[in-house]
Amino acid sequence: MSHAIQTADLDWQMVDGIDIPVSKQFGDVYFSKDNGLLETRHVFLNGNDLSTRLAELKAFEYFCVGETGFGTGLNILALWQLWQQVRPNNQSHLHAISVEKFPLTKQDLTRALNVWPELKPFADQLLAQYPMPIAGCHRLSFPEERFSIDLWLGDAHDVFPVIEKTAPVNAWFLDGFAPSCNPDMWEDKVLSNIVRLSDIGTTFSSFSVAGVLKRGLKQHGISISRPRGFGHKREMLKAIWNLPEDEQNPDKLETAQKKTVNDPEAIQHPRQIAIIGAGIAGLSSAWVFARRGHQVCIYDRTAPLSGGSGNPLALLNPKLCPIEQSHEHLMTLAWQHALNHYKKFKAFRPIQVNQLALKNTDALLGLASEYPKDVLSMQSANEQDIQTEYPSLNLLQAGTIAPHILKDEILQHPHIEYHQARITRIEQDTQVKVYANDQLLGVYDHVIVCTARDTSQFFENYPVLKPIRGQVSWLNNQDCPLEQDKAYSYGGYCMQLDSEHLILGASFYPNRDDAEILLEDHVHNYDLIHSVFPNYAQSLADVSTWQGRASVRAQSQDYFPLLGKMKSDEEIYSFAGLGSKGFLFAPLCSEILVAQILGEACPVPSNLVKKLSAKRFQKKVKAKKPYFKPEG
Repeated sequence: MSHAIQTADLDWQMVDGIDIPVSKQFGDVYFSKDNGLLETRHVFLNGNDLSTRLAELKAFEYFCVGETGFGTGLNILALWQLWQQVRPNNQSHLHAISVEKFPLTKQDLTRALNVWPELKPFADQLLAQYPMPIAGCHRLSFPEERFSIDLWLGDAHDVFPVIEKTAPVNAWFLDGFAPSCNPDMWEDKVLSNIVRLSDIGTTFSSFSVAGVLKRGLKQHGISISRPRGFGHKREMLKAIWNLPEDEQNPDKLETAQKKTVNDPEAIQHPRQIAIIGAGIAGLSSAWVFARRGHQVCIYDRTAPLSGGSGNPLALLNPKLCPIEQSHEHLMTLAWQHALNHYKKFKAFRPIQVNQLALKNTDALLGLASEYPKDVLSMQSANEQDIQTEYPSLNLLQAGTIAPHILKDEILQHPHIEYHQARITRIEQDTQVKVYANDQLLGVYDHVIVCTARDTSQFFENYPVLKPIRGQVSWLNNQDCPLEQDKAYSYGGYCMQLDSEHLILGASFYPNRDDAEILLEDHVHNYDLIHSVFPNYAQSLADVSTWQGRASVRAQSQDYFPLLGKMKSDEEIYSFAGLGSKGFLFAPLCSEILVAQILGEACPVPSNLVKKLSAKRFQKKVKAKKPYFKPEG
């Protein structure tokens, strides 16, 4: 994944009135000329016995399907259609993981899927969330369907080794172009990681019975059969990972296949989850668990959004990385996920951000040529809407969030309760107990502590979080409003708060924990905007009339959030240290917590999981060598 993603280069063939895409890169069709949908059902759905297995899922059980080539999405949409037909009326969940090196453009994907009118209800939802062609994992969520997709863009050789195994894959679609056209997809490095991500009872199916595939699976202990293929094809591949003693007994294939890889004690009932702290970390965590059907209780000692998350408006304004780092860069991955997440809320407003090039101009502006054209553009100083001497990198896909509207939307969820209480103690035996002084408030399966700098009181040897004071300012600017769909970033930022007010931010004072509104901070914010837009700044109202809000943010030593357990044998989790990027980081980090707590697929690569681990600052103690006293 060291290069920019290249989209698929296609030819189109009309066969019996069907518009079939053909890959120029691999010289092969994307689906069968006979009937691609029927072949998908025969090879991948029936080949993994999915009708029966999905219909028998227990309440809250999680089933994961892996795929080696997303292509036109036909297999995933057929799977989705089957899921809608057979899914039990409970809180079970179906998830798909698919990898694609050359994704179709949205235009080509729309054209390809027009072949299948019966899949249109699913295709339309897929297209609405279809990601930008940027390397890395893109999580597409359809909570009303109890269905989700992780679409990893990149070379299978690079992707499969970095997928974190937080949940085993139950069934595999070994798809992709034929081994003769795309031999790299079928090499041992790929197959060994497919097996690593699997477990006893995992099944595999493929249209191909090529020797390289059969040998690769067999050497990992996978039992193979070759039932009749689709249409004119004599054979297809069907396989299962059996218990070692069952490897030579085909009669037990069905028994092993029905084995669930989920912990039976972790299904059939909703988890009881307590979240301490109702800032953006706590609210985001509550949302992802509640929409999966689990019961969430949020505690905050003051009120929701009373801390660093409570400003009138939040701006999604990431600093994007060079494109070759995009697959593992937290800010770039979080930005894409946040856009998809927040647009489902009324609190979200799409906006563009002009990031002024104050330093490292060539490097910053050069990013525009690396990313897809609808992501970034350059603008010279003379082209700016406000007079300035600086060119800018324009982030075309960004947004604002109204925190208090978002808070109200989240707290209205029927599975979320909010209580004002100052939590003083958390204890764990068989379950986790939450106390306010000596009063037991509740007993839970899991507790997530989202209390910024106060998180340290609940954990031993918790990493030090640095306080950072910040103040935003807002003022009446009816006479000179900015465009509603545009913000400016220049070390500070400015944008319309509403039709009548401009909001400016934010002062930045490390190692200060005072939160009074100060005139000197208003002056600081004025000086920032005056340094880049002097004429515009001079037209603003006197700073003595400005309003504002100050708060203290918590920042880790390495600027990454602190996520996960501090002790492996406890169900108490940390989610803190988001600094000034809380609204950007929180949605993706919440999904990582879900993966760790519920045993679902993780939407970021394994090395990023390590960078976010709350344990990462713990000192490794070297084992002392035993001392032997010499004889004599």
